[in-house]
Order: sequence, then structure tokens, then C-alpha cells
Amino acid sequence: MKRRILTGLPLALVVVYLIVQGREWLFVLAVLATVMISLNEYFHITREAGLGGWPWMGYIGAGLLCLGQLAVLHGAAFSVSDLLLFLVLAIPIAGFITVSDLKTYSGGLASTMLGVVYVGFTFSWIIPLRFGDPATNWRLAVLLFLVVWAEDIFAYFVGRLAGRIPLAKSISPKKTVEGAIAGLAGAALVAWGFSHWFWQTGDQKTVILIGGVVALAGQAGDLVESALKRAANLKDSGTILPGHGGLLDRIDSLLFAAPTLWLVWRLKDFWH
Repeated sequence: MKRRILTGLPLALVVVYLIVQGREWLFVLAVLATVMISLNEYFHITREAGLGGWPWMGYIGAGLLCLGQLAVLHGAAFSVSDLLLFLVLAIPIAGFITVSDLKTYSGGLASTMLGVVYVGFTFSWIIPLRFGDPATNWRLAVLLFLVVWAEDIFAYFVGRLAGRIPLAKSISPKKTVEGAIAGLAGAALVAWGFSHWFWQTGDQKTVILIGGVVALAGQAGDLVESALKRAANLKDSGTILPGHGGLLDRIDSLLFAAPTLWLVWRLKDFWH
């Protein structure tokens, strides 16, 4: 527990600083570094699972998606969907041109495409969350991290103290229904506090509801990464963060939560 706190607290402060400071290039650089390190850990998982992969294609594809988000914010004529479609077409062709043993083609293609989408595409949505809407400024990005952190902390402690019913025993035996419920409640509470003290112009009910939806998406992201590690018989994706495992272990919830927040915020007028 001590190692988790000593690692997690400084990391959280760095994240908040990167969000609230206004230098776009520094934020995007941090996003790119996070994606590359996490992809490296992801390909370690796929190798252990016997799928292999083409890491350099994954790095290029994921990097292009992140930079594409930035280009779109600055008025690029293409969309991120256009870029993703290009990668869906290009990676399979590059694969059979460069791979010498076609027996590994299917596994390499599947793991590479999944890595580009699962890590690169999903995490890239943090960029428009931070810089896409001047009206929200840094608030959406901060809300994302606060909700995910609150969900994780409440679920962890309540699960350890009062957890009895397994949430997904075959995927992650230590996760419990009680912990998951506490995580959602904690996320909603933090969303309320954030909207009350730091976002007075925002609709509190909307922010709280969005916080709950984002926390639910974060729980799903956590379970997906746990399933990938379970298939590879791994406990952690890496060792870069003492007490936490790999960087992918820390952003697994964000991979689902970030695009979910972007979606629900864009669509809020339809259900507001």
C-alpha cells in the first residue's frame, strides 16, 4: 500500500499539472509517450499469449491517430475516422509484405490492429477532451481523471473491507460487486464535488450523471485489460510503476472512459 501511494500521488500531481497548464505541445507529447509505453506493454502481453504482433506498425499507427486528433483541432481537412480507415487498410497490406512466415500473419494482424485501436485510438480522445472545447477548458479532462481515480480508490478499499460477491471471477477474482457499486458511488460523489466547487456554470445533475457513466466505462476497461493479462497468464503488464505494475495497468480504465466521456458530452443535448 505504501509503495502504491508513494508512486501514485506524485504521478497524479504530474497529470493534473499537464492538464491545467496551457502548453498544447507538452500535453500531446505526454499523451504520445504514454501511448508508446503502454503499447510496448500491450505487445508484451500478446507475445506471452502466443499472438505476437508487429510493434513498429502499432507505434506508427497509434502515433498517427494521436497527431491526427491534434491536426483536426487545428482545422485539418480529414477526420480521425478517415485516418483510422486508412490504417485498417494499410496495416494488413504492410503485414503480408513484410512478414516472412505467413503462419504468424493472422495472429500478428489481429494483435496489431487491436493494439492500435485499443490503446492508440481510445487514448487519443484525451487530446480533444482537453483542447476541443474552449468553453470547458481543462475541466473535462480533470473530471475524467478524478472520476476514474475515485472509482478505483472506492472500489479498492470497499472491496477489500466488505467485498463478498465476485464481480467477474474468471477474469479478476479480487474484484467484487460491492467494490464496483462503491466505485460508482464514489465517482458520482467526486463528480458532484467537482461541479459544485470548480464548475459552477455546469449543470450539476448532468455532470454527476456523466461521472457515473464514465466510471462504469472505466470499470469495463479495467476488466478488459485483466482479461488480456489472464489470457497471457500475467499479473501485471509491466514493472515501470512500483506498487502499480505497468503503465497500461494504470490507464486501462481511461482507455474506455476517455472516449465515453467525449461521446456523452457531445450527445448531452439529446438527453439533457
